[in-house]
Amino acid sequence: MSVQNPYEGFLDGRPIELILATTPKELGTALDVIGAEKSTLAPAPGKWSPAEILAHLADCELVFGFRLRQALAEDGPTVPSFDQEKWAATYSGIPASQALSVFIALRQWNLMLIRAAMPAAASRTVTHPERGTMTFQTLVETMAGHDLNHLGQLHRIAAQSA
Repeated sequence: MSVQNPYEGFLDGRPIELILATTPKELGTALDVIGAEKSTLAPAPGKWSPAEILAHLADCELVFGFRLRQALAEDGPTVPSFDQEKWAATYSGIPASQALSVFIALRQWNLMLIRAAMPAAASRTVTHPERGTMTFQTLVETMAGHDLNHLGQLHRIAAQSA
């Protein structure tokens, strides 16, 4: 696993764009199995509920979109990191369906950007305070690995709910 992409180990060999494009539907399917009434229940103490996972994904999609746009707009910018636990403190009461809707809209927007920018932008760089220099391509791969990490969590919760 690379420092630049801590989610590299979750990549499953499918084309990155396919993972990014199918994640919204897979999230919706998992949420349907879990059900709205169970979406606010954490699977274990200290773990996020499905609704909180979806809110996190929506927030991360916003962050990834900013980083991708910075990579295209500036030469070698430093992108901010964020404390996901502090951001998660705001998730209480956000319905899973609303978080999923936000994620879907942002993902569609980001996919349009990625498709328009690639492959020409693949080697553009940003500097992440914790991960060092990352290329546009690595950012996109990180998005896909991050998706698969959280889809795995939701699939495990869905299996327990079924």
